[in-house]
Amino acid sequence: MILVEDWAEIRRLHRAEQMPIRAIARHLGISKNTVKRALAHDRPPKYERPLKGSAVDAVEVQIRELLRETPTMPATVIAERIGWERGMTILKERVRELRPAYAPVDPVSRTTYRPGELAQCDLWFPEADIPLGYGQTGRPPVLVMVSGYSRVIAARMLPSRRTGDLIDGHWRLLSEWNAVPRMLVWDNEAGVGRGRVTGEFAAFAGLLATKIHLCRPRDPEAKGLVERANGYLETSFLPGRHFAGPDDFNTQLAAWLKVANRRQHRTLQARPTERWEADRAGMLALPPVDPPSWWRFQIRLGRDHYVRIDTNDYSVDPAAIGRMVTVLCDNDQVIVLAAGGEIVAQHPRCWARHQTITDPDHAATGIVMRQEVHRQQATRRAAAEAGTGPLIEVEQRELGTYDRLFTVIDGGGDNQREAG
Repeated sequence: MILVEDWAEIRRLHRAEQMPIRAIARHLGISKNTVKRALAHDRPPKYERPLKGSAVDAVEVQIRELLRETPTMPATVIAERIGWERGMTILKERVRELRPAYAPVDPVSRTTYRPGELAQCDLWFPEADIPLGYGQTGRPPVLVMVSGYSRVIAARMLPSRRTGDLIDGHWRLLSEWNAVPRMLVWDNEAGVGRGRVTGEFAAFAGLLATKIHLCRPRDPEAKGLVERANGYLETSFLPGRHFAGPDDFNTQLAAWLKVANRRQHRTLQARPTERWEADRAGMLALPPVDPPSWWRFQIRLGRDHYVRIDTNDYSVDPAAIGRMVTVLCDNDQVIVLAAGGEIVAQHPRCWARHQTITDPDHAATGIVMRQEVHRQQATRRAAAEAGTGPLIEVEQRELGTYDRLFTVIDGGGDNQREAG
């Protein structure tokens, strides 16, 4: 079975690069049948994620000390200095990961972008307290995307920085563009991947037929477009504004972006909207079907008839107690489905934390069901007390049998047991 990353790369090469199946198989060193199976399915293959932890963790401090003194020291020399006796592959990977923090600063050159080539992505945390409901305020992240060629900015506030919310946010912004850049550039955001793209995000990239590029740690110049866009939002959008909640924030932000994308860009000496049509023409088309809800799981509903999303509990119709239900969640709502696709719960997504959200209909149904159970129990107790309950035939023996059994009269227990 191929990895999710290979599956995503196969779909990207076929859809974005228009590479034939035979060429993909030769390029990746796999069989044509494997390529055909990857292109035949819109869902990624399942795989076991590697275990965390490494033997290199115990010597990382020593590696850092050596790199601090000599940033260019080869991994083989580091292995000799620390007395490394294990395989060199994992040591070289860790040295490659740590070296940029101690290597000399390398100057950057101005980069030009082709239409549709890439979009840079980042999370912006506005310094504004947003009412989240239930008396709580917070500062949720804002997903910001900037297209490299046109510099068009798209942004949206999200409930959290978890992978499911990030994917849903990407899908909404790309749907507004009605196109997909050939590459999405990210830094080492945990919900996207650190050093390696997460399985969920790789599956999303495969569905879009795009590529996810993760920048090196501590390399902000690699995504300077979106970093400058964050600063532009901080200084030009945020000051003097007040927000009634996340929806109001997104509404004001969308209206402001329509104006901001028509401004004269200092570097381009052009308006982003003037370059947008050429930029979008170089991008990929959106997939023909919407992606599934990426925050998705199944559970057998217990007597408590609530499901937990993030830190909040949402009620479910008590009629589904004991059944397997599927929970779907995006940035806006939580839906719970029973077998056959029956909707047994539907709630607006709660952005506050540690709350219990109860549908009045679910509460009323629960009361009726509990009253019915109590009524049946009371009926059975009354029937038992009145002697009208279900009768069970019990053998009746002569009373003297018990006297003899307990040796109260002659012919005691042993004789009785023999008779029995």
